[in-house]
Amino acid sequence: MSDRPPSAGVAREWLKELYDAHGAALFRYALMILADRSEAEDVVQQVFVSALRVARDVATPLEYLRRATRNECYSALRRRRRERDRAAEDGLLEAQAAEAVDEDERLALSRALAALTPEQREVVHLKVFEDLTFPEMAALLGISANTAASRYRYALAHLRKALGTRAEEPES
Repeated sequence: MSDRPPSAGVAREWLKELYDAHGAALFRYALMILADRSEAEDVVQQVFVSALRVARDVATPLEYLRRATRNECYSALRRRRRERDRAAEDGLLEAQAAEAVDEDERLALSRALAALTPEQREVVHLKVFEDLTFPEMAALLGISANTAASRYRYALAHLRKALGTRAEEPES
């Protein structure tokens, strides 16, 4: 494989050789940064698509690919953070006109909920907003009642920590 950029006619073959030689290592690099397999795959794919567009201008392909992978990973992390912040600010909890709730408190709670795992958010929603019992949640989710209860307890502990409260746990 040549490290020299190809002419336009052989760019795809050149890129295939680069992918075969470095794709797995770049994926592992992206995975270590992102800790998300799917996102790491997307990043590596995007890097190689970008490399195809700039192939004629790349003097040192491996160096370019490594730098591009790192840059794309950190861009993905920024997008992830913006989306998480937007979800928290857009509110997992909608403002209720009928209720006099402090907007800052609503946003703080919304951010704290967004920081929970999806499974924890799900059981909090089912318990608080749909008033389901743990056995009802278990039947709906295909888990044991004890698992539903423990997810709820862990969620409450995380919420207390995030919100800095020591409120008593509500009755189940």
